[in-house]
Amino acid sequence: MSDETQQPEPSPPANGERLHIYFLPNLMTAGNLLCGFLALTFIVQVVPDPTGSEGPVFSATDIEKIKNALWLILGAFVFDGLDGRIARLVGKESPFGLQFDSLADIISFGVAPAFLMQRVILHDFNVEIERPDAHPPGGEPMALGQALGLVVASVYLLCGALRLARYNCLSAMPNSGHSTEFLGFPIPASAAMVASLTMFLVWLEEKNLPTSSWRWVLLALLVFLSVMMVSEVKYPSFKKLDFRSRRPFTKFVAAVVVVACFVFLWKYLVPIVLPLIFTSYLVYGFVRPRLSRKLRREIEEDFDDE
Repeated sequence: MSDETQQPEPSPPANGERLHIYFLPNLMTAGNLLCGFLALTFIVQVVPDPTGSEGPVFSATDIEKIKNALWLILGAFVFDGLDGRIARLVGKESPFGLQFDSLADIISFGVAPAFLMQRVILHDFNVEIERPDAHPPGGEPMALGQALGLVVASVYLLCGALRLARYNCLSAMPNSGHSTEFLGFPIPASAAMVASLTMFLVWLEEKNLPTSSWRWVLLALLVFLSVMMVSEVKYPSFKKLDFRSRRPFTKFVAAVVVVACFVFLWKYLVPIVLPLIFTSYLVYGFVRPRLSRKLRREIEEDFDDE
């Protein structure tokens, strides 16, 4: 690129205002980005064998690499939830944090899930067509499954990037304030839903249960999530959820029960319960406008009456 086409480095504001970079929130964002990068390093090592009757066959080593990638994507989801909450808790929100978070999100929740789907789930759907003009009689047919998976994964990544760009533009508008709603299905939730459902497929595979039909479900889901990310359906952000307000003892007991169940039953909770949680959140966006305002507040917020 020539010097004439390069954009100059922005100069500091004339009023002396400095760019604020806060350590703890951005540390969580860095954890998000690192999880996404490590997930990609595991995904690229997976080499599917397309000779299976119901789709690609993976070795035990590849299955472990896929699991590691899925856990890392879910870990990125946790870090992403922590960075914004910590920033609001300590009053350290900044434009730098917003941009850094979006850059991390496109890697962890855009590139990593899309590459995972193309490499593992959408690699080959055994959709074949014979092209006499391209192959001699008895020659190998052209598989369309790989192209189909590549197109769907690319659309998901593109829609995720558009959703993040729209979010940043809306946040930068004057008087945008702190909205408690997301416009379109959030990309972290989309990635976590894809990861949890893929983990469910891995769980079925380990139980020697059929997975071919579920792969088509994931294909359709990826297309639907792509549309939902750039849609105008509103979802709650749960930014007003306050765990310090009413009924603290009840919440403490509930938290202990949830943690205990996760520790002792995580092999069943993760592949089964997590997909149900994210599916419920996806469906809630359509049900939400039909709920009363009072019921909606009880679900999405926890007001402190004290």
